[in-house]
Amino acid sequence: MTDERVTIRQLARLSGVSIGTVSRALNGYSDVNPDTRERIVRLAQELDYTPAAAARSLVTQRSHLIGVFLETGEGHPDPFSNPFFYEVLVGLKDAIGAGGYDLLLFASERPGNGYGDHSFLKRARHHNVAGVVLMDVDPEDAEVRRLVRSELPCVGVDVELAGPATEFVISDNKSGIALAMRHLHDLGHRRIATITGLLDTAPGAERLRAYRSETQALGLAYRDEYVAYGDFYVDSGHRAMANLLALPEPPTAVVAASDLMALGAIRAAGEAGRSVPQDVSVVGFDDIQLAGHVHPPLTTLRQDKGGLGAEAGRALMALIDGEGDVPDAVTLPVELIVRGSTTSPPSGA
Repeated sequence: MTDERVTIRQLARLSGVSIGTVSRALNGYSDVNPDTRERIVRLAQELDYTPAAAARSLVTQRSHLIGVFLETGEGHPDPFSNPFFYEVLVGLKDAIGAGGYDLLLFASERPGNGYGDHSFLKRARHHNVAGVVLMDVDPEDAEVRRLVRSELPCVGVDVELAGPATEFVISDNKSGIALAMRHLHDLGHRRIATITGLLDTAPGAERLRAYRSETQALGLAYRDEYVAYGDFYVDSGHRAMANLLALPEPPTAVVAASDLMALGAIRAAGEAGRSVPQDVSVVGFDDIQLAGHVHPPLTTLRQDKGGLGAEAGRALMALIDGEGDVPDAVTLPVELIVRGSTTSPPSGA
């Protein structure tokens, strides 16, 4: 044969069967004679027929495709505008690629290609994925719960999962917020506010709980008006900071639950005639690549974003392999990176 791609028509001719028989053999239909199936699969492998993965799956009884579900539905912030998810996906891709797997990215909104209903599980089975990684989805969503309750291996990134073949990976949000709060407290700040992420996500809820806990541990007065609510994205950080600075006694420091919200907060401070960090200090969370290149450079909490993806990939491959010692959860450490957006509070504040 030449180096040209082998077609299903050529494969059928060389196998001595119809195109329909080749298709049914490679897609696992039971009405194909076992000897015929074996001959077709062997020839498909020898000729590197594409989709070779279908033939390989029949031999190994394993797909070499891993699916990723990311919430991209209407009314939800676009995760592809958030550098955090990109870096996680790169780590995931590298880990599963080293294990011989390919990546399939699913849109989470209702598909229009004949699935019949909005079913994560049906779509995963349709593409014969060996396992699924879930990011930025609601674990209480009915479709997510149906997927997790199945036998299909599932790993969540910042999504807590509990099922027969599940794990989740997450950063140490509690310790990270504590590091930020203590850093600001050591600088002399006593009026420290927070801008939360989405509270129906594990990171958003954990970072708010940590803020409340550390406020108490540092002996600071907890003030409801110092909790401003955001969604991890720039515009919500901008709105939240504008509201905080309009308070009769505004905070001298703000801990944002993401770098994007911190950048929005810095812009709002400038628009209000306040200087960062001279008038108000700002801390982010994530350490996206842009964080060190803005003005002022952002003090932030560095997550190992590639590590989250890599750990998710390794955990999923272990679940696929049936390893019995896979933990329920993996927590990665967070590091405080001090840059130019934090300093001591204004005198007299």
